[in-house]
Amino acid sequence: MIDEEEAYALLNSRDRRFDGRIFVAVVTTGVYCRPSCPAVMPKRENVRFYPSAVAAQQAGFRACKRCRPDAAPGSPEWNVRADLAGRAMRLIADGLVDREGVSGLAARLGYSERQLHRLLVAEVGAGPQALARAQRAQTARLLLERTDLPVSDVAFAAGFGGIRQFNHVVRQAYGTTPTALRTARAAGGGAPVPGAIDLRLAYRSPLDLAEVFGLLAERAVAGVEEAGDGFFRRSLGLPRGTGVVTLRDGGDGLHVRCELRLEDLRDLSAAVTRCRRLLDLDTDPWEVADVLGADPLLAPLVAAAPGRRVPGHTDAAELAVRAVIERRAGVAAARDLAARLVRRVGHPLPTPVGAVTHVFPGPDALAAAGPVPPDRLGGVVARLAERLAAGAIVLDPGADREETERLLRAVPGIDPWTAAHIRARGLGDPDVLPPADPCVRRALDLLGAPGTGADEAARRWRPWRSYAVQHLWAAASAAQKPAM
Repeated sequence: MIDEEEAYALLNSRDRRFDGRIFVAVVTTGVYCRPSCPAVMPKRENVRFYPSAVAAQQAGFRACKRCRPDAAPGSPEWNVRADLAGRAMRLIADGLVDREGVSGLAARLGYSERQLHRLLVAEVGAGPQALARAQRAQTARLLLERTDLPVSDVAFAAGFGGIRQFNHVVRQAYGTTPTALRTARAAGGGAPVPGAIDLRLAYRSPLDLAEVFGLLAERAVAGVEEAGDGFFRRSLGLPRGTGVVTLRDGGDGLHVRCELRLEDLRDLSAAVTRCRRLLDLDTDPWEVADVLGADPLLAPLVAAAPGRRVPGHTDAAELAVRAVIERRAGVAAARDLAARLVRRVGHPLPTPVGAVTHVFPGPDALAAAGPVPPDRLGGVVARLAERLAAGAIVLDPGADREETERLLRAVPGIDPWTAAHIRARGLGDPDVLPPADPCVRRALDLLGAPGTGADEAARRWRPWRSYAVQHLWAAASAAQKPAM
């Protein structure tokens, strides 16, 4: 529920933190905006508030052309929530409705279509079909603005069943025609990148992107990932094909530059969602800091690095396999073992980009390949791959986090720490404390608190324990570095 009086009061602040959390519609203009929109402050009686862009569109409002509310950072609420609504929103963002329909979404979550529709309307003001339709409209806008595809091809690449439906939805969402959207792009001088889609991914500042890139580079697997000066590149295994993404700092403290090369353009929405998860772009760092900064132990760490994030992954199954290898072999050896695995059973890209040549092997390929050498891995990768391939364990944005961790721990060779790590990074759970973590204990000792008191301290860190762990790991790592 939105407290409309409080929401109206915050409009004066133009606070970007609320972009993507609430949407402001003005009845006299028929337009809805972000709270940070620099337009003239509307009168209270002319303002309506909505929990999602789709709800505003359903009420007859079109997106503001100045602040682009449909391109705001996603609400961090859906990362935190582990309930049905949170799981459904994550799956819709990943494109499940476009691939399997509302019936497929309902089946994946174990509810009827009617129950699911009723719940989402109550939570975000729109049902799953409307949410997916709005996402298609945003995908279409990106393709119109960033490619030279014919408009008819854009319609089908965005997931629309026909041109008439495409025109109607775009007009409803943006108050203009697809052709006019492309003309506006041309007038603005934004030329598409040949063979690629060049996007800007919004986030709530601050964000220590250099640290995130550094953490990803530390574990980069040859052939699948490439890290360089100011960029990170990796391959993507997507629902309809493969892709390669190159991520760079957008230079304005508000965006990450994202260059996508896709085998099938219908994967655009899923690719963008997975890149956002990789960099943890939907988090509100100030909301995290409000909780962790109130703890005397963590306050100095949070103050020193308010933009610290928890890197996610573009493919939870890949993350799980790599986490198992790293736990048993160590970081350096795990990179080499994973690279050998990629060369052996990885899927070659149709067009390599830089040093990225393959997609990491999926569960089916790994299960067929059998045990992964060396012997110290004990066949655990093969056992995990078999269960993933059979659907006994599902690692996707809609997974029940508690149940999935239990199933992972039931795989012989996967210890509680590894299962927790997969839950935090693979499933994007912001509230995970890996058990018996030596770096956490070491950091707490350095901060003047006994490591055995981690459980007591961790109660103060909810629901952001994954971020607390990231701060503690950084503190332990800094303490190990020799003084200059």
